[in-house]
Amino acid sequence: MGFLKRFRIRRILKYRSIPADLWQQSLKQISCTHHLTAVERVHLRELATRLMVEKNFIGIGIEVDTTMQVLIAICACLPVLHLGLKQLQGWEDILIYPGLFVVDRDEKNPDGVVQHRHKILGGETWQNGPLILAWDHLHNEINNPQTGRNVVIHEIAHKLDFLNGRCNGMPPLHPDMSIPEWSDTLSKAYIKLQHHPSKHIDGYASYSPAEFFAVCSEYFFCKPELLDKEVHGVYQQLGAYYRQDPLLPAIKS
Repeated sequence: MGFLKRFRIRRILKYRSIPADLWQQSLKQISCTHHLTAVERVHLRELATRLMVEKNFIGIGIEVDTTMQVLIAICACLPVLHLGLKQLQGWEDILIYPGLFVVDRDEKNPDGVVQHRHKILGGETWQNGPLILAWDHLHNEINNPQTGRNVVIHEIAHKLDFLNGRCNGMPPLHPDMSIPEWSDTLSKAYIKLQHHPSKHIDGYASYSPAEFFAVCSEYFFCKPELLDKEVHGVYQQLGAYYRQDPLLPAIKS
């Protein structure tokens, strides 16, 4: 990191840091951060502060206040806590709708067949495009952590997946990780889910390898005990990739 960049980051953290009371209140709301150590929480605050400065939060039919920005930033930065904010470069805007939004377009299904789809979405993203969210959808997930779902984490997983050029469930792995082991573990779990739907993992995970990775990433952070029980190998691979182990505090206690 160059001197000018370090200087800019220091100024952002000094003069534009998320206020302490708002930070603590926001952390309490997001249960998937409760496993973090004190050091990790400090680092997460730094990343969230920088994200709020570097990205444009744009409300579409809704006024986006600072509290909303902080909650979104926390969820967006949690997956990259040990990967770095550079993983979220290449795009600038976070668009927030008040509720679910509708898209109509032609797109290929996992078999390569082009179909016209009318979809009602709670979130969406593209490789170099904006992150699009439905605020009511996210707010409901934050207030109901037992679902294990978080649309921001889901879409950030897609952003990370795109870093390899394609959104196919294979983000750039660390040098100490085995690509064959990742592919074999996730592929077997994905195929099994397609043929034997789970009572606990959302069926949307069986739509494509990309959605399997994104949905499993949600459970990894938001309901790790469920993911570990249902697909232990997938939990281990995601732990190696995200450099986190949300179950570790539970094991220690």
